[in-house]
Amino acid sequence: MKITFCGVRGSIPSPGKEFIKYGGNTACIHIDADDKDIILDSGTGIRALGARLIKKTTPIHLLLSHNHWDHIQGFPFFAPIFQSQREINIYPGLTELEEPEAILNQMTGSLFPVHRDMLTAEIRVHNLASSITEWEIGSVHIKRLRMNHPGGGSSYRIEANGKSLVYITDNELYPPYTKATDFLDFVAFAKGADLLVHDAQYLVSDMPAKSGWGHSVAEEAVKLAMACNAKQLALYSHDPTRTDTDIDEIIEHSQLITELGGAELTCFAAEENQVLVLA
Repeated sequence: MKITFCGVRGSIPSPGKEFIKYGGNTACIHIDADDKDIILDSGTGIRALGARLIKKTTPIHLLLSHNHWDHIQGFPFFAPIFQSQREINIYPGLTELEEPEAILNQMTGSLFPVHRDMLTAEIRVHNLASSITEWEIGSVHIKRLRMNHPGGGSSYRIEANGKSLVYITDNELYPPYTKATDFLDFVAFAKGADLLVHDAQYLVSDMPAKSGWGHSVAEEAVKLAMACNAKQLALYSHDPTRTDTDIDEIIEHSQLITELGGAELTCFAAEENQVLVLA
């Protein structure tokens, strides 16, 4: 399983020299597993990915966590959607307001100059029943779990060839509102993950002002990774105001927590264009 971080920023893109190391594009991860192209979210990071995938003709599978702007805004600039007869499968998140075609409907009316009807790819929206929590894409096994975020959404576990990636972004582990999923359920969902990618947008100093906004404090993500015995933790959804220096400090603090806890856990901050191979 080959994993490429195409966009790691939360909320809004962050251009500028202070954001070069970790990157400024919003959420998007590409997974190459058993020759299947699986994409997690369609933030602005998907644009550059599209320039690579347009060289292929095989199907694309796009798993969406939810429909907030930073997770769908790159789709109109994803080159394969203009590729004749290219098959693109979209799996919407478990949002509380059911809008399975929101990613396409952003290309309507006065919102975008190119209408969704002008797309030449064969686009299929798989609006799976909420009761369906597992399915297969070829030999790749997909599981999903509701996340704690305003408006809802899905977390994903992707398993192939005995390796697992768990993607839990825009998730508030300890929200002030009624939880969709409890901490211990996330522990079970991510148990033994080879790579856990988890939201770490906030710091303790951001609280309580941002409590309820749908993101986690970095220390909470580390706690989850330790509790589920993940092998690697990628801190993700970096706050748009967080500079490279700020993120460096967050990861140093997070690594100290794992050392003090005696955990056999590799903890790092996700970087745009970073490639990991789980083999």
